[in-house]
Amino acid sequence: MRLPLSPLASTVMLATALAALLALHATRPARAADTPPAAAATKPALTVTVTQPQTAALPLEVAANGSLHAWQEAIVGAESNGMRLAEVRVNVGDSVRRGQVLASFGAEMARAELAQVQAAVAEAEAAAAEAAANAQRARDLQGSGAYSAQQVTQYLTAERTAQARVQAQRAALQVATLRLAQTQVLAPDHGVISARSATVGAVVPAGQELFRLIRQGRLEWRAEVPAADIGALKAGQAARVTPAGGSPVAGRVRMVAPTVDATTRNGLVYVDLPAAAGLKAGMFARGEFDLGSGSGLTLPQSAVLLRDGFSHVFTVEPDNKVRQRKVAVGRRVGDRIELLGGLPANARVVASGGAFLVDGDTVRVVAAPQ
Repeated sequence: MRLPLSPLASTVMLATALAALLALHATRPARAADTPPAAAATKPALTVTVTQPQTAALPLEVAANGSLHAWQEAIVGAESNGMRLAEVRVNVGDSVRRGQVLASFGAEMARAELAQVQAAVAEAEAAAAEAAANAQRARDLQGSGAYSAQQVTQYLTAERTAQARVQAQRAALQVATLRLAQTQVLAPDHGVISARSATVGAVVPAGQELFRLIRQGRLEWRAEVPAADIGALKAGQAARVTPAGGSPVAGRVRMVAPTVDATTRNGLVYVDLPAAAGLKAGMFARGEFDLGSGSGLTLPQSAVLLRDGFSHVFTVEPDNKVRQRKVAVGRRVGDRIELLGGLPANARVVASGGAFLVDGDTVRVVAAPQ
């Protein structure tokens, strides 16, 4: 027969059993389910190479737009009045030489007038010879009393009048000769015909335009340069001109306009161009003026992104997270672009692939391939 346990003994036995259970549990191997999960590592968004801004020599240039024009354009017109155009020998685009016949007027009337004046000159010269003989005779007999003083004066006056008539007729002969020469329209200079309004059979007044001529075939680029840059340009500087759809052509500044347009705030710079195939007056062209060279920080163009109208780069922070930075850029030379501000010189910049990144992404940095 068991005796009932006292409350104190029951408490002691319960504590002993609990301690044994705890000791048994401590000796068991820990199960995988009992261990806390390890923190998962952050997965890189992209594998990238980095670069740093580098100092490079950059050309100093001023960019501008403008049009091609004739260096000088000569207007060839009719010099005589009321003559009929009988022949036109050239057309638009033809190259001509100084003195070449471009067109001819009917010369029949001019030749008849010339013959008439030549006859008048011969008549005046004959009359002058007779008057001179009479005057000489009067001089010889002046003291003999054969001629009165009034008669001597009349002979001397007739001599001078005949001589004046000869001079007048000779002047008329020069006019008639010139009128005959003007029946041929001659090129005033070497060049290219740029316009023609001459029509065979037309009777044109004096001064009417018949042709336009680009003198010496020379063209020039009239560049519109902002007022802030025009002060750096002067005659003799080199320029590179690229016409629309064409190849670059080397030119040289001939003159800088002394005024600036009050509306556009642009000034004209006149650039002489060499004779080159494909250049036509009226074409649009862009170009750059060479001002020398200078140094500046540059990055590969692949490292610079255009977002929301601004240039950005991604820099890699020490924890391999990227940060988007807005930067100011300038000139582009080859595959590099000038960095004007917004980035320290020792920054590590994502060289390419930035278009696939967002601010705060983690990346894995690898060495650039050699």
